[in-house]
Amino acid sequence: MVAGQSSGSRPLRVAVADDAVLLREGIGQILRAGGVDVVASVDTAEQLLAVVASDDAIDAVVLDIRMPPTHTDEGLAALERLRASGSPVGVLLLSMYTNAVYAIRAMSAGSGTGYLLKDRVADADALVNAVRTVASGGSVVDPEVVQLLVAARSTEATVESLSTRERDVLRLMAEGRSNVGIAGALHVSLRTVESHIGHIMAKLGVEDSAEGHRRVLAVLRFLGRDS
Repeated sequence: MVAGQSSGSRPLRVAVADDAVLLREGIGQILRAGGVDVVASVDTAEQLLAVVASDDAIDAVVLDIRMPPTHTDEGLAALERLRASGSPVGVLLLSMYTNAVYAIRAMSAGSGTGYLLKDRVADADALVNAVRTVASGGSVVDPEVVQLLVAARSTEATVESLSTRERDVLRLMAEGRSNVGIAGALHVSLRTVESHIGHIMAKLGVEDSAEGHRRVLAVLRFLGRDS
């Protein structure tokens, strides 16, 4: 699938929310340059929720975690409200800081969710691809956040049950890499990656589920927070 395109022939339809006007406009310009249709640009989570409620053709939203009125967790709260309502819209959260608690809370919302540091916005391809990933139901976690979370859990029994290479594969899964992307990053065959993932799922006790997103469940289990 071409970056910035929906599963059909039309461009992805995305709404952006950030109270910093320059950043919000910058994100919009990057997405448009990547072929994304930015259908709304607002400065609060409440406005974003209203946009999503009035337009069921929106594929994804990009929003800051900290916005008015309290500048604490408005973006996360909006994500949780969307999931509680059953909305399948992809959600890409942006943060100025590496916050493990926020990252785990975001991942706990399930598939179609991403958590990136705002520094990553400067990488246009990374931003557009992250939006594409969450819009298609995938998950993305900023590499810096993944490293923090893996380090924080490195002494737990669940982690000790995984080999070094299996931890590498799981880290790349958490970053939103496909099996092909993981194979390229680790310089191994696709079959080897698939074998590692099978071992990871077995060791972490993640079973096949029609309703669950196995990759998300595996990452959550790895981080010590069952979905």
